[in-house]
Amino acid sequence: MPTAHVTSMSGLHWRKSTHSGNGHECVEVSDDLAPDGLIPVRDSKNPTGPKLIFSDAAWSTFVRSRYAGEITN
Repeated sequence: MPTAHVTSMSGLHWRKSTHSGNGHECVEVSDDLAPDGLIPVRDSKNPTGPKLIFSDAAWSTFVRSRYAGEITN
């Protein structure tokens, strides 16, 4: 698997994830690093807070697990 080094996430363009809930479960993702196979994720209520970076495969697994009820609040 290729490795990408992310030194800064400033300047990324964020959008609400289509997998966000309508309540307090909103996350934002950036497509800017998708060509490198990376999905940056942040809490929409705390945009300056910590961010996670998922690989494409890990993000897909996370989303499937959430919809399957394997991950709860």
